[in-house]
Amino acid sequence: MTILTQHRSPHPDTLTRDALTVLQPGFTGTTAPDWLLRRLGEGLSSVGLFGRNITSPEQLAALTERLRAERGDVLVAIDEEGGDVTRLEVRTGSSFPGNLALGTVDDTGLTRAVAHELGRRLAACGVNLNWAPSGDVNSDPDNPVIGVRSFGADPALVARHTAAYVEGLQAAGVAACTKHFPGHGDTAVDSHHDLPRIDADLATLHARELVPFRAAVAAGTKAVMSAHILLPALDPALPATLSPRALHGLLRAPVTAGGLGFDGLIVTDGMEMRAIAGTYGIERGSVMAIAAGADAICVGGGLADEGTVLRLRDALVAAVRDGELGEERLADAAARVRALAGWTSSVAGSDASATDPEVGLVAARRALRVTRSGAGPAYEPPAGAVYVAAFTPVANIAVGDETPWGVGAELTRLRPGTLTETYGPESAGAEAVLAAAGERRIVAVVRDVHRHPWMARALGILLAARPDTIVVEMGLNEAPPSGALHIATHGAARVCGVAAAEAIVGE
Repeated sequence: MTILTQHRSPHPDTLTRDALTVLQPGFTGTTAPDWLLRRLGEGLSSVGLFGRNITSPEQLAALTERLRAERGDVLVAIDEEGGDVTRLEVRTGSSFPGNLALGTVDDTGLTRAVAHELGRRLAACGVNLNWAPSGDVNSDPDNPVIGVRSFGADPALVARHTAAYVEGLQAAGVAACTKHFPGHGDTAVDSHHDLPRIDADLATLHARELVPFRAAVAAGTKAVMSAHILLPALDPALPATLSPRALHGLLRAPVTAGGLGFDGLIVTDGMEMRAIAGTYGIERGSVMAIAAGADAICVGGGLADEGTVLRLRDALVAAVRDGELGEERLADAAARVRALAGWTSSVAGSDASATDPEVGLVAARRALRVTRSGAGPAYEPPAGAVYVAAFTPVANIAVGDETPWGVGAELTRLRPGTLTETYGPESAGAEAVLAAAGERRIVAVVRDVHRHPWMARALGILLAARPDTIVVEMGLNEAPPSGALHIATHGAARVCGVAAAEAIVGE
């Protein structure tokens, strides 16, 4: 549905409301601050939630109920991918494996079921917009920010699972926001820190990056999130979030003209990320994004206060008055936000499907790939307590460092007396692991070992000294299998750790 707006002279009240409407800000705390409630009454239509805002499903439901008491059709958005990136279960780890695990199983019915159950839980808490799924094709295994958040490296596989995820999520009444358009998979730079550049030509872009986004649009995704990445073949000057060629000329353009024909809501990735904030600033960047064709400005992962909201509101209003931003473009963006809010209100509570609380664990178990290395005797599960050495790299910002991961907690339950120690780049000496483990069987847990030389060195020394060591890879499974038993989980969600621990003890 194309939203039409009439040409009209700017009106201060209308401009201010429209400027507030296109913002998706965050806030601090687990209750709605007064300033946020006040701005909802003035036109703000969306709120973004992060791990810092959530302690339990009950608390989250009370929070969203309070927001809706102020504005019944508010869009409550969250960055809940499942897997490594979870906000709903930020302190315990996710009950759902992430995209790579689902892509490894390659059962679109399972992906749809996982997304539906995740969406059902979000809807039960009052969340109606999910900044997921990631439709990125992870073509660069050294990618520091996507990795297991992608369904895989094959465009067709990623496309069919992206579509299934969209269908499952939206069947539960939660709008999907497929990201990161036009594709963040072929990058070696994290856009949280700098501006990534993809030097693929247009033919490659259409044959690889855009395939999942076309599938998502065909599946009816209600929103698409833009990426802060520079693709010189598409636009040599501006990152996709700020590029009319990317948003208007490609994402919005009709299929007959080589575009994707998307007519839903275009949401930016976080504008406080260094790829935008470090070059343009969030005020100018937000104006440029709306002018380029974006409809909603995501801000609040790091900047979560009233002052930020007011600065962005005033920047948009000033840009219209100065002629830098068309008033019709701002009105069109605001209308698309309201249209999505209307859809979420119309489908709220309409899903009568049965719950499937164990589907995440089922998927995690099916995603395991277990290899016995070497020509030694058959694998013997450890009979008693083990020593878990968790080799832990620095987490990227999207994942965060507050969500627990690994197999230690579950192995402690299955084998009481198990000890767990964390080792990083400065403390990863294999000798320390051997000394601490003593006679216990060692379980070495790694994450993207192929990307971290310090981790690979420590693991090699450890395996030479103790060939019976069990290795659990909870990131991309790119290095050759090693250890008496090698378990690839394809993600570090809590359920992935449960499944791996079961395999270790032979359950």
